[in-house]
Amino acid sequence: MYAGDSFFTLSPMGQFGLAVLSGLLATVLVALAYGLSRRLSVTLRLALWAVLITGFVWFSPQVYYSYYRAIIPGLPVQSVVGAPPDLATIVELLSFTGRATLSAHSTGVLGWLMLAAALWRPRFLDRPGRGRSVGADGRKKEGKRRA
Repeated sequence: MYAGDSFFTLSPMGQFGLAVLSGLLATVLVALAYGLSRRLSVTLRLALWAVLITGFVWFSPQVYYSYYRAIIPGLPVQSVVGAPPDLATIVELLSFTGRATLSAHSTGVLGWLMLAAALWRPRFLDRPGRGRSVGADGRKKEGKRRA
């Protein structure tokens, strides 16, 4: 399926570096999706996720091109960032119906991981005295204080 993918044109060290770069980007984005959305409503969490995945699809080609410039001599300095992706592009990536490349499929997986991170809310935040516990009247509940 991925036989012609550009990943396989790289040396083993180049592949390793690309995998490390991708792992770092994924970790940062999933952490951002989780960390920035912890105190937001579900609607705002979804909006934040949409901004993060769209931003990644839009700007990550420049990050990867910079990596390729570092490992492949002679590549020119240039911007590879184009117009922002449209909704159809994002849907293709998330539904795995677009290009059958490692890049497209890993972006789809990342999008779903970011969505899960943005929507996940640890149960301990709902317990009294932790996080944003509120009563029926909408006021914050006071938890027990430990001495």
